[in-house]
Amino acid sequence: MVRLISLLVGAGFVFVLALALFFTAKDAIQNPAPHTAEHAFHEHPENIHLSSAGLFGKFDRPQVQRGFQVYKEVCAACHSLKYVSFRDLQKIGYNEAEVKAIANQWVIEQPSVNPETGEAATRKNLPSDHFPSPFANEVAARAANNNALPPDLSLMTKAREDGSNYVHALLMGYRDQPAELLREFPDAKTPEGLHYNPYFANLNIAMPPPITSDGQVTYSDGTKATKDQMARDVAAFLTWTAEPNLEARHAAGIAVVIFLLIFVYLTWGAYQNVWRNIKH
Repeated sequence: MVRLISLLVGAGFVFVLALALFFTAKDAIQNPAPHTAEHAFHEHPENIHLSSAGLFGKFDRPQVQRGFQVYKEVCAACHSLKYVSFRDLQKIGYNEAEVKAIANQWVIEQPSVNPETGEAATRKNLPSDHFPSPFANEVAARAANNNALPPDLSLMTKAREDGSNYVHALLMGYRDQPAELLREFPDAKTPEGLHYNPYFANLNIAMPPPITSDGQVTYSDGTKATKDQMARDVAAFLTWTAEPNLEARHAAGIAVVIFLLIFVYLTWGAYQNVWRNIKH
C-alpha cells in the first residue's frame, strides 16, 4: 500500500512538472521576448591572445608591470583593488625595495586613527597593506561619479564573461551611438551623462572613456603607449590580480595529467602481466 501511494505521488509530481514545462514552452512560443537594442547591438569582444591564456599560459611580467602602471595612473583614482596587497607585486617582478617605495609613495593613504585624539586620520601605506580605496565609503564614491559606483577591479576578469578580452574591448569600445540603432529603436538614445559602449551589457555606461589618447602613460621600458597597447596591458594586469596563482595551477594540472597517463600505462601493464597465461 505504501509503495502504491509513493508511486501515485511520484506520478503526480511528474504530471505537474510536465504541465509546467508545456505551458512555459507554449508561452515562450506565443509571447516571445521583445527585440531590444541591447540584444541587437551588443557586441562580443575579440580574443586579444594574452600569454596567460590557454592550458600552458604564463604571465608576461613586463606586460603585467605596464598594466600596473596604467592602473596606477589611469584607473586608481576611481577603482579599488581591495583583494591585492602591495607586497603581492613581488610576484610580477618588483623587488622588496621597489614594493616599499610604491606603497610609501601611493597617493591614497591608509585610513587610521590618531592615537592621541582618537580622531580619524591616515598613514603611509606599508607593503603588507591592501591597496586603499579611493573613496571613504559608497556614498562618497557615488557622489563623485554621477551616482554610479565604480566597481572593485580585483576580480573583474573573473566576474565578467570572457574577462580579459572584455576589459580590453570595453576600454576600446567607446564610440558615437550608431544612427541605425536610433532608427530601429528611437527610444534607446544614450541618456545624458552616460556613454555609448556596445561591449557593456546595456550599451550605456556611466564611466567616461578612461584611456583617451596615445601616450597617456609613459612606459619606463620604452614600449609605445598606444591606446590599444594600454588597454591590453591593463587587461593583463587585471587577469593577474584575479588569478595570481594561475601559473602554479597550470603546472599542477599538467603534472596531474602526466601522472594519470603513467598510472594508466602501469595499470595496463600490470593487467597484462597478471592475466598473461589466462585464455580469454
